[in-house]
Amino acid sequence: MRVHECKPWGLWRVAVVLGFLCAACLAVWAAKEFAKPATQPASSYPARDVHTDEHVTVAVDPYDLAEKAHIFSVHWSEEGFLPVFLVITNDGDQPIALTDMQAEFITAHRDKIPAASYDDLYRRLAHASGGGANPLPLPIPKKPKGSINKKTQQEIDEAQFSAKAVEPHSSQSGFLFFDVSGISAPLPGAHFYLTGVRSSKGSELMYFEIPLEKYLAAPAKSN
Repeated sequence: MRVHECKPWGLWRVAVVLGFLCAACLAVWAAKEFAKPATQPASSYPARDVHTDEHVTVAVDPYDLAEKAHIFSVHWSEEGFLPVFLVITNDGDQPIALTDMQAEFITAHRDKIPAASYDDLYRRLAHASGGGANPLPLPIPKKPKGSINKKTQQEIDEAQFSAKAVEPHSSQSGFLFFDVSGISAPLPGAHFYLTGVRSSKGSELMYFEIPLEKYLAAPAKSN
């Protein structure tokens, strides 16, 4: 019986093919870009506050579950942040201004957590520390500050809520990030507050308040 030898060049070809396949998979993964969820009217979300007289509805959709948070390349829960998708719908005939808008996450223990700024997110992801002054007269090199890659910076820019106004009969949306580090279950008993929304004449609208229990009590969507 003849025994077929495995020629070295054959193994090399297999290794090359596998290498190309792995590289292709990595390229596809790296090329995956962040895609913000499609904006639906605020009235279609379970957690919402409707101001009928002012023709404005505000809704929030927390991205607390892994199957929702996978749209991000950053594991925000591991970084201590809760992403909340904010939708503002203007059903009126005049624009509303958001330049003075302030959002807060109020925990069940009444702790007020403001929405994180870009700098807040950057510092957390970069794990940067301010460091102290060098007490020695020697020119010791400073430790380089942390940084994040360009793709992550772009993802934050595209994800964050950045609208300055909502035109008549339209909606604006984007993510707010709240620092809930140290809170094991931030949603039960919590509320979302939004202030500083103004009419086209400059008068401030009544504040919006959304109990997050509305989100938790909503039936799960079937895939």
